[in-house]
Amino acid sequence: MTQIDELQRRITQALDRIAKGVEAVESRAVDPAAATAPDGADAEELVALREALEDERLANAQLEERVRAIREKQETEVAQLRAQASGSSATLGRLDGELQRLRRANEMLSATNVELRNALEQNVGEPHLINKAMLAELEALRAARAADMAENQLLLDTLEPLLAEAASEESA
Repeated sequence: MTQIDELQRRITQALDRIAKGVEAVESRAVDPAAATAPDGADAEELVALREALEDERLANAQLEERVRAIREKQETEVAQLRAQASGSSATLGRLDGELQRLRRANEMLSATNVELRNALEQNVGEPHLINKAMLAELEALRAARAADMAENQLLLDTLEPLLAEAASEESA
């Protein structure tokens, strides 16, 4: 981008110098009908300078248009990346929450299994420990499923923009 700005600046300076040169030649012309100017420049040279000036102005306008288009494209891409990053951040937050839930459920399941094992070692079959162990196992399964779903959503959120970009490039 800085190269384009530098080229634009140099072209503008060149155009200014050419315009000043043309104005100087025109203002010093003694006889407008004469074929030569005081500095030995003839009418053809003056016409050539004017054409060069117009060509440079056209080139400058084209460069300015390209710079504007590049800036617009860059701003659009930055906005898209920011939106994608915020979406990924929310998905990562959900995944983290589900993984924390899974860890708590697994800790609860482990503690309940230890209690159940101790009760069975003492030949005391306590139904509430069996129920508690089953509830802990169900919660662990639910938490594992929710974590898997959150992880899959994160993968989908990551892949969808890439697939859409590949499809648009393929169709172009």
